[in-house]
Amino acid sequence: MNGPMNANAQRTDGRTTDAGTTDARTTEGWTGDARTTDGRVGDGRAAGPRVVVIGGGISGLAAAHRLVTAGARVTLLEGSDRLGGKLLAGEIAGAPVDLGAESLLARRPEAVALAERVGLGDRLQAPATTTASVWSRGTLVPMPKGHVMGVPGDGRAVEGLLSAEAVARIGRDLALPPTEIGEDVAIGAYVAERMGHEVVDRLVEPLLGGVYAGDAYRISMRAAVPALFAAARRHPTLTEAVRAVQQAGAATPGAATGLGGTGLGAAVFAGVRGGVGTLPGAVADAIRAAGGTVLTRTPVTELRRTGPDGWQAVTPERTYTADAVVLATPAGPAAALLAAHAPTASTELGAVEYASMALVTLAFRRADVAALPGSGFLVPPVDGHTIKASTFSSQKWRWVTDAAPDLFVLRTSVGRHGEEERVHREEADLVDVSLRDLSAATGLAARPVAAAVTRWIGGLPQYPVGHLARMERVRAAVAGLPGLALAGAAYEGVGIPACIASGSRAADEIIATSKTTHPGAGHSS
Repeated sequence: MNGPMNANAQRTDGRTTDAGTTDARTTEGWTGDARTTDGRVGDGRAAGPRVVVIGGGISGLAAAHRLVTAGARVTLLEGSDRLGGKLLAGEIAGAPVDLGAESLLARRPEAVALAERVGLGDRLQAPATTTASVWSRGTLVPMPKGHVMGVPGDGRAVEGLLSAEAVARIGRDLALPPTEIGEDVAIGAYVAERMGHEVVDRLVEPLLGGVYAGDAYRISMRAAVPALFAAARRHPTLTEAVRAVQQAGAATPGAATGLGGTGLGAAVFAGVRGGVGTLPGAVADAIRAAGGTVLTRTPVTELRRTGPDGWQAVTPERTYTADAVVLATPAGPAAALLAAHAPTASTELGAVEYASMALVTLAFRRADVAALPGSGFLVPPVDGHTIKASTFSSQKWRWVTDAAPDLFVLRTSVGRHGEEERVHREEADLVDVSLRDLSAATGLAARPVAAAVTRWIGGLPQYPVGHLARMERVRAAVAGLPGLALAGAAYEGVGIPACIASGSRAADEIIATSKTTHPGAGHSS
């Protein structure tokens, strides 16, 4: 979304159009070549299973791509009128921007690998700068190094950001007796017990807030920082656990990144020229090119069983019969569709909470903006400011500057779990409060030439203590439903690579099952 500041706010309830929308390619809504009477397609290949993927976010798209390239006949059904979920490319004042997620965690292989497979490999970029700050006690302080998601392995690493008393408190962790953390623990509560509240409030909280839009004192350590959780169960102190994680990372720098020949090197994060929001369209195009169908404006209102193995996905216009279904929607819609078939799973999914947030994207004349430090800054909520972070897009991503050299684009984010009223403020109010906080933090006095507000209502699932155990119960509850697999941000991670991995895992479950029930499934088309 772009235009003047009084433009309507962008919402993520499917109110934008997707140029790649397509209708079903046959009257049955299925794709592929004509079948012969012996169940083979026209070129002699064995016909793969018919699979409906419900949900066109990056999880569902990843599942559909994996399935169609393995020989399945895939139809993806998305209820809104666009694809991509929390990935949304747009523009402001003529400059291309991301209005949703804007980077990929490159140290996990899934997102970079998928981008390469769908032809975006030459558009992957490392950030132009990775330096960032924390706006703490009215001052921008360089982001400390030598920590694991804000938890330091040495108090000296956070000098300058934390008070002398807080630094001294960190050192006392080594003298404390071990803390029993059991099967899960809130990362904020555990770190505060070991190292003090200031570490949590001024470093852990803003870092986790950018990922989950949640409360560090509720977020599961097992889910959010699994490597640190595992190390904390092996070591008597948190300091030793942090150092063990750091040593493991140093021993395998860039391992398993899947960066190949992308030129990203050992970058932790990657962007895509033109925006990460272009990835869903590229995946959808690849699905269609492989023979799959991708439909938007096609909400699934009911799932039905057809015998012991089959399924039907009911939409307002028609019913799709399938051998298998991948359910890749947020937890609430998934709960509704599973209520008649797996009531326990439905109840568990219905209990998953979500946070809303708003992104305020601002474009300034570059000549009006004095030098700003690094790629942006995080904001500890304990200081009481409205914005929780700001990204200087024109400094972080070369492609933004290349596309609009006369503009300076930045964005702020507003909203954490339990702060719905902030997200629903008028667009002009969100712009004004962002400008006030930016001025207080950086001295920025310019007025933007354009502004865009994107509201992600119920956009981020919360991962409180016990969340992963809940998801294990969900999977156990649906295990007795042949031909059904689950995917999405609610299950094993909210990041783009984690969502892609979730979709791929669901596809692999369907492929493994179909090899026994549909000989020839798994054929690469």
